Amino acid sequence: MTLNRTLLARQLLLERSDTRPLDAVAHLVGMQSQVPLDPYVGLWSRLRDFDPDALGRAILERRAVRMTLLRVTLHLVTSDQALRFRPALQKALERAFASSAFARELGGLDLAPVLERGVELLDREPLTTAQLRARLGEEWPDHDGNALAYAVRYLVPLVQIPPRGVWGKTLQPTMTTLAAWLEGVPARAGTTDELVLAYLRAFGPATAADIRAWSWLADVRSAVEALRGRLRTYRDERGRVLYDVEDGVFADPSTPAPVRFLPQFDNVFLSHADRGRIMGEVVWDHSFMHHGAFLADGFLAGRWKLTRTKAEASLDVDIRANVRAAQRRRIRDEAEGLLAFLASDASARRLELSPS
Repeated sequence: MTLNRTLLARQLLLERSDTRPLDAVAHLVGMQSQVPLDPYVGLWSRLRDFDPDALGRAILERRAVRMTLLRVTLHLVTSDQALRFRPALQKALERAFASSAFARELGGLDLAPVLERGVELLDREPLTTAQLRARLGEEWPDHDGNALAYAVRYLVPLVQIPPRGVWGKTLQPTMTTLAAWLEGVPARAGTTDELVLAYLRAFGPATAADIRAWSWLADVRSAVEALRGRLRTYRDERGRVLYDVEDGVFADPSTPAPVRFLPQFDNVFLSHADRGRIMGEVVWDHSFMHHGAFLADGFLAGRWKLTRTKAEASLDVDIRANVRAAQRRRIRDEAEGLLAFLASDASARRLELSPS
């Protein structure tokens, strides 16, 4: 229970924080952003009086970016983190591409000219994947255009430009290079050490396998060994070594944990090899695809889905854990708050909890 409550505390899920949105994104080492709405849901559950427009302004003002980063997935990160941590993850992205179907499609092709041309095209003007595919396909007609485009997406630091990812707005996914988007911003390449320390502050204490699951770094043990003088170590009930920052905050295991609704790809579910600290009787699996999740008493308890038309909004909450009547009321109260946040402009809102 100590690991559960400590994770919740470090993830700002034990008590809503007064932290500013961009500072929270930095503390969390980015937020999964395949679904543009997800970071807003994640921050609504973590921050007191969260203003989604404040986060949207940070994206428009280029203080935050959405880019492929950890585990080859789209993340919302601060611009500083993008500049510092993207180089530290380059080799992980290269390995991911090498094992992909796209790499097999391009077997034997020298990718250097492809990447160079991709950078030229994207520096000149932002492009969608389809547009990049068409232009690269014209120059390498004997190779699959989609694979060429994805080689650039994997191997070159790219960002998706706003207004995609901005609260209340949309845009077809359109990319440019990180260097072009943040032109003139001083860059300081971060190290693997910094990345591991940032992870532990937000997700620790954790095993080497946990760090690897979150980052896809190849040689985590060497990174940990290099940090020995800056880390504390513990052992869990199974005897595994847990690493942590020296000033890591621990939570009292008896602290009550509130109900918290989270987006479908929140990193709290994806950042440990052993997810036992956040999952008990309910397991986060394929049935949660296209659904958000929620916690009750600190552990995964079910899923939710918003259905929206222009005028109406419906939030369906599927309770999968055994909860008492008082906990069910807390789930309903928090769900009503989420529905009001996500559909404040709807003329009609409906909330349904199942099983009834």
